[in-house]
Amino acid sequence: MTDTALAEFKMPDVGEGLTEAEILKWYVQPGDTVTDGQVVCEVETAKAAVELPIPFNGVVRELRFPEGTTVDVGQVIIAVDVSGGGAPVAEQATVPEPAPTAESVAAAEPEAESAAPEGRKPVLVGYGVAESSTKRRARKPAAPEAPAAPAAVPAPAPAPAPVPAPQSPSLNGHNGARPLAKPPVRKLAKDLGVDLATITPSGPDGIITREDVHAAVAPAPAAAPAPQAPEPVEAPAPAAPSPVAGADARETRIPIKGVRKATAQAMVESAFTAPHVTEFVTIDVTRTMKLVEELKQDKAFEGLRVNPLLLISKALLVAIKRNPDVNAAWDEANQEIVQKHYVNLGIAAATPRGLIVPNIKDAHAKTLPELAESLGELVSTARAGKTSPGAMQGGTVTITNVGVFGVDTGTPILNPGESAILAVGAIKLQPWVHKGKVKPRQVTTLALSFDHRLVDGELGSKVLADVAAILEQPKRLMTWA
Repeated sequence: MTDTALAEFKMPDVGEGLTEAEILKWYVQPGDTVTDGQVVCEVETAKAAVELPIPFNGVVRELRFPEGTTVDVGQVIIAVDVSGGGAPVAEQATVPEPAPTAESVAAAEPEAESAAPEGRKPVLVGYGVAESSTKRRARKPAAPEAPAAPAAVPAPAPAPAPVPAPQSPSLNGHNGARPLAKPPVRKLAKDLGVDLATITPSGPDGIITREDVHAAVAPAPAAAPAPQAPEPVEAPAPAAPSPVAGADARETRIPIKGVRKATAQAMVESAFTAPHVTEFVTIDVTRTMKLVEELKQDKAFEGLRVNPLLLISKALLVAIKRNPDVNAAWDEANQEIVQKHYVNLGIAAATPRGLIVPNIKDAHAKTLPELAESLGELVSTARAGKTSPGAMQGGTVTITNVGVFGVDTGTPILNPGESAILAVGAIKLQPWVHKGKVKPRQVTTLALSFDHRLVDGELGSKVLADVAAILEQPKRLMTWA
């Protein structure tokens, strides 16, 4: 046997100054072997869903929180036994955390031993590997009466029976010896809620077998679901609330958190801070729709998404170039108007987790094919729920395409810190007076909301009129650009 070296991975600050994140999904379970850089879980902050890679090599000892739990930045979320390799060990003094569970103890398994690569660099904002070299603990023979325990593990304490999260005998003092069992058996014991220390082994050399575990729970009719993570010992938490109600229920309560909570707070702040003005214009976009079809056949756009949103985005960028004062922000603290000489174009996206507004950095400097590529990447990333916090920061103006839902128009609320937002309605075939005759034409309605502290009626009207003029006559993209 070898001494256990326990490395603890804390919830990092995956954004800028965020204080908490919700654990959406665990990709590993106690007993699994992990390697440096492997993604172990997905978390959702107030801005985005982010996958967290772990900076250790070893075997997962314990998951400190179940899926659906909101965890403060800096709290330990996973413990890894790194005694089998030279991976760094986080031995910081921490507040008492839940004791490791028995099913996840795999320090004695030789296949879990691997070495961490040298010269590793941080791969996520807010965490990384300490540059100081942390030496591995020296191995020494196991002593049943005094098993080794890592510095970050809480003081030994007898576990009550039944124990919802079984503990390792080497840490809780049961019989003074570590029960021998392979990782699959430990996981089975965890699923069935069995303390391995209470089982009499029947396998060779005193190894606990699957049959031993099943025999220990013979009266139990069913096992708990395998993917469920162990709950914190100090405060057993129920599973994440879900909006499930009976057929005759009159109400359903859904917790507000993550992206939805942040969006609600931002919209309230924006609506009651910036004085909104919204203007509307209905236009004939038949020529723009024809240009979209032509661009789809152009080799320069091969493999790229070409749709009306591409030309609408370009039209707004040209309108901003012609009316640069609209691209500004209000600095309340310094009582200044901040003129932006770049455009980070936000695109509002509806996702299963709520509304997010990632933006295309320096969109004003992109060619039309480059803009098409950026839009395609933005949309696909948002749909996959992989938008990073950085992609949603620093926006200057936004487009929201409500037309995809069949809506004609709306009065959009400004994204906080931005000066204007353009809503695009559904493009429909409608009767329209064209060249003195009523003909069926492709028609849509645009709505521009702007911050009246920054943008007066004249400036806002000019921007909206320019966007409309370009979409009616897209050749102006060349003459005005």
